[in-house]
Amino acid sequence: MGKNRRHKAAAQARRTAADHGPEFAALMDAATAAEPAHAILMGALESSRGNTRAARHFADALIRDGVFTPILEEGAQEAALQVLAAVYKNGWLPEDIHQAAARNLDAFAVGYLTDMMAVHIAHFAPDTIDPTWQVQLEQLGATRWWSTGDPHLRQWAAKQLLIPAEALTTVVEAVGLLFRLPKMQLIRPLPGDARPHAVSHHAVDEKVLGKVRGLLAKAESTAFPEEAETLSAKAQELMTKYAIDRVLLDADARDPDLPGARRLWLETPYVDAKALLVDVVAQANRCRAIFSAEWGFVAIVGDDADLDAVELLTTSLLVQATRAMIASGNDAARSAEARSRSFRKSFLIAYATRIGERLALANEATIAKSAEPERLLPVLASHQLAVDNAFDTLFPTVKSSRISAGSAEGWQAGQAAADRAQLGARRPIDR
Repeated sequence: MGKNRRHKAAAQARRTAADHGPEFAALMDAATAAEPAHAILMGALESSRGNTRAARHFADALIRDGVFTPILEEGAQEAALQVLAAVYKNGWLPEDIHQAAARNLDAFAVGYLTDMMAVHIAHFAPDTIDPTWQVQLEQLGATRWWSTGDPHLRQWAAKQLLIPAEALTTVVEAVGLLFRLPKMQLIRPLPGDARPHAVSHHAVDEKVLGKVRGLLAKAESTAFPEEAETLSAKAQELMTKYAIDRVLLDADARDPDLPGARRLWLETPYVDAKALLVDVVAQANRCRAIFSAEWGFVAIVGDDADLDAVELLTTSLLVQATRAMIASGNDAARSAEARSRSFRKSFLIAYATRIGERLALANEATIAKSAEPERLLPVLASHQLAVDNAFDTLFPTVKSSRISAGSAEGWQAGQAAADRAQLGARRPIDR
């Protein structure tokens, strides 16, 4: 009976392969005759090229009698770890991979990749792992929950209530996504390459951060856009005061910290308009930003404390902007256009532009009130030069582009939500 099932499975695999032409049939024959890890890699590569049935076809061809074999389980993990390591070398961090997977795969595949991240990181000594990696993996819950005495794939499939063919299909699809991820800039040291270093001069004071969080929490909770923007401006003023003290101290340091970088992923829709908001907040906090339209994230370059400020303030402003945009569209006095994509995108562009102006004014006022404005200005200029140099090193081929508002009504509503101020020209963002 077992032999008959194997014959039937093989015949079915040949029939499905033949449906895709002789080239695919030859590919599958070569893959199933090879080592399982190689076969899974070939199936994943075929899947990454747009063949939506490749993952299931390869899984059906590799599964024998409906059960996993030890060599297949070992091969699946070997294939996943091999491609995962290559993707890391291409500049992708754990959170980046998670975000890409969440946007393109189901929850099973996302969970499988998270487990493989836990397997990969276990090979490195903790003191050789960059703190960014440690924090991201912890936030993703990338820990070994399974028994190390048995293969991971079998335990994971049982936990997810997947039959072997379904589980292996998920593995092939997950690895296929990794093949699709393009090469990016390496912004943090790889596991094994990080070295212990002195405490950063730019570590954020938790008391200051707590006050900023409190102001932004109030801004997010109020139903009045003007009050929300005032609270956000106060948060920016506090962060600027703290940054001024920090850069003056760093100017006297013999070994000032170098700028760092991180990626902020944005939720659809209107990603380009939201990226504009990130850009203006980054500029107000002495950082540079570049938008990846294809994948939906903004890479930001700056000092660690400034990057924390950008991430914190941007997250809050996106909440505020979205709430104000929806409230404006729900206004019964407005036309049906107020719920259109054009209106909402225009709203967010206007909102971001005005927010950028307000943050810039808040910065100018804070700098003018500083105890040493004459000394501060050249120090800030030197600081900005260091950030610009780091940005140009990471992104040497940057080009600027513009986004436009297609709805006058949406633009006006965005103005109103951002304190009814006169808005300037549309601001370009780097891509």
